[in-house]
Amino acid sequence: MKKHYLEYLTDVMQHQWDDAALTNYGEQAGYTFKSLAEQMLRLHELFRILGIKKGDKIALAARNSANWAAAYLAIASYEAVVVSILQDFKAEDIDNLVKHSDAKALFVGPFVWRELQNQPLSSIETIISLTDFSLIRQKQDGEKEQMSSDAIYALIDKALMQKFPKGLQPDDIFFTADPNALALINYTSGSMGLPKGVMLNGRSLSNNVETGMSVLPVEPGQSVVSMLPLAHMFGQICEFLYPLCSGTHIYFLTKTPTPSVLLKALQDVQPYMVVTVPLVIEKIYSKNLNPLLSKTVVRMFWKMPGVGNIFKSFVKKKLKKAFGGNIRYFLCGGAAINPEVENALMDIHFPLSVGYGMTECGPLIGGNPPKYFVAQSGGVPVLNTEVKIDQPNEEGIGEILVKGENVMMGYYKNEEATKAAFNKEGWMKTGDLGYLDSRKNIFIKGRNKTMILGASGQNIYPEDIENKLNNMDAVGESIVVEREGKLIALIFPDEQAKKRFSLEELQNVMRENLQKLNKRIPGYSQVSNIEIKDEPFEKTPKKSIKRFLYK
Repeated sequence: MKKHYLEYLTDVMQHQWDDAALTNYGEQAGYTFKSLAEQMLRLHELFRILGIKKGDKIALAARNSANWAAAYLAIASYEAVVVSILQDFKAEDIDNLVKHSDAKALFVGPFVWRELQNQPLSSIETIISLTDFSLIRQKQDGEKEQMSSDAIYALIDKALMQKFPKGLQPDDIFFTADPNALALINYTSGSMGLPKGVMLNGRSLSNNVETGMSVLPVEPGQSVVSMLPLAHMFGQICEFLYPLCSGTHIYFLTKTPTPSVLLKALQDVQPYMVVTVPLVIEKIYSKNLNPLLSKTVVRMFWKMPGVGNIFKSFVKKKLKKAFGGNIRYFLCGGAAINPEVENALMDIHFPLSVGYGMTECGPLIGGNPPKYFVAQSGGVPVLNTEVKIDQPNEEGIGEILVKGENVMMGYYKNEEATKAAFNKEGWMKTGDLGYLDSRKNIFIKGRNKTMILGASGQNIYPEDIENKLNNMDAVGESIVVEREGKLIALIFPDEQAKKRFSLEELQNVMRENLQKLNKRIPGYSQVSNIEIKDEPFEKTPKKSIKRFLYK
């Protein structure tokens, strides 16, 4: 880490004072870098009035918005601790997490508040609306009469007028914080169990920001669409902190985006980068690219010199246009991407980069610029981060261990889980199985907890089987589980298949898929049966299937 991410933000603010910074897509109002600095200082004054001190915890539970981002930056630059909670959690869970985090205040959006207001919320002293920063609840003090929000903000305006009588100027601001102090508690459901409060310091967040700047550099004034949950580390770093600290104008999708809304936003904003999870690009591939690539004439000419390049250039141009036409990076993470989709994108030289990470590393562990990206890898270790393989087998596969500036401080108020996350030498155990190639590219084979031990001691990685299965006719998504020593594939059909086939026809298609699958995989990992599911699999916010729910 060279310097705190707030110092990068200060530099950008001073040089792009009047440029647009944060906007809710579809709305006229937003923040310039100047008005963002002003809002951060106004919230600093509010925190002082409310008696909030450096190191106190302040929670955020809301959908993505410019005000969410402004509140986050205000908390961080006040040197309080941000507690980011996914708005998708149930109201009871949010109440419990706010209590567990020891938060002194809670910023809440209208969608969350509709559900949350029926909870006791006995632990929280102050609740602030992210719609307009008005106070929904204030700390009760028997000795003083409670002031209204208008009265409090009148005091704040007066205080700022006294500090900056000529109005706030670029040279008046300097935001920073202690890089070694706790900066963020991130609650995430993960795909394997109950939520934990991951503690990250300013060094981890800043090193992640610098990694983004190094791996995917951007010029000031470019734009990006924020569509992933900001309370999830992938979205928080890659669609918010790193782009903003680079001078990017961020457009927030404030509602759950439908495909049509998302595509329109991309056309309107023309982002330099699209950050997404594999599920999104796989759907685009199956609907747009796969039908084209399946045509006989395309397959015939695809590999031919000259003519093939013309076809590939056409497909690449068409795909880039779908993402706004200005795309330089297509960053995918959160789960493994389907190899067929990945190969097709690399074949047309699409600017794809697949990263590897986890919340406990804030989140980046591996990454590469598109021109250096190696198929099926998660990139090389990022800045100031070491990766090694623990007890590799004869294939070089073992648990991936991490050490470096990105690694978490531990789990909040959970010493047992923290101790279990590290080995005796201080390396963090990711729980992922994989190997490194000669250039240190990280290849993931599966989760330690999902690996199935075959009858003769072979390691079976269900993700490898699922990747092959997901490319077959009528398969929407799948997971492979073990029952009484046999492998069973649970499948949720794709939407088109439900329309094309009756149940009996669908079962016949799946039987054919099973035969094709078993011809493509080793004998020790043969799948015995396929079960068709009526409902989609439950997923985490990063769209990973909650595997622990299925047996």
